[in-house]
Amino acid sequence: MPTTRRTYVCGIQNHSQVAGAFDRHGWSASKLWNVALYYARQQWDETGEIPDEGEFKHELKTHAKYKELHSHSSQKVLEELSEAFSSWFGSDGDRDNPPGYRKCNYYDSDGNRVHEEHPRSTVTWEKGIRHDTKHDRIRLSKGKAHRDGREFILCEYETPPAVELENIQQVRAVSNSIKSRLELHVVCETEITAESPGENTAGVDLGICNPAAVAFPDDALLYPGDTLREDKHYFQREEYQTEGPQSESTVGT
Repeated sequence: MPTTRRTYVCGIQNHSQVAGAFDRHGWSASKLWNVALYYARQQWDETGEIPDEGEFKHELKTHAKYKELHSHSSQKVLEELSEAFSSWFGSDGDRDNPPGYRKCNYYDSDGNRVHEEHPRSTVTWEKGIRHDTKHDRIRLSKGKAHRDGREFILCEYETPPAVELENIQQVRAVSNSIKSRLELHVVCETEITAESPGENTAGVDLGICNPAAVAFPDDALLYPGDTLREDKHYFQREEYQTEGPQSESTVGT
């Protein structure tokens, strides 16, 4: 049976108990983003090129900030930065800016920096997830630097009406700026009930470098392959934008 992935926005019932742990993980994610961005700008100045996702992971996997999170969570931060650069390079807008540091500086009346804050980044888990369906709880592995006697964050969640979480593939801890609290964006793989086909069918031969050929019983058409690539890039960019601290994830339908 065919499947699809859907994202459900879940409330955190024991928010006061887990907010501190999520806050520390979000801080670490922002610090790792800044470390990777600093490295990228160094390489840009020296070589004229921006590191790709593979180089980010290879060069920073031994960095202290990388180790503060679960390894897969750190990888997602670096993937997000790499995608942000790709989106910037692919943009045709003159007013678009490259990825920036995730920090806010505060200065005194003489222009001296007196304080620095780091907006908390979204933290993503794809491994280290355990789901207690009986008690509606999700257990998320902590990064090594945050295991203060416990190796996991135990969240009691509340799903949207008529939703049951099954086959969890990913969990994101996202800050909802409107509600001023965290929420869980849970990605589940769900089965799709296949509908019976009608009398007419279409055959599609997809291509990226070449056009896509679509054949109907009585007709045929070509779909430009470069447009397929542009569509793929657009939807990837939109997906990453939902993970920002000021954005809400889109619930799959």
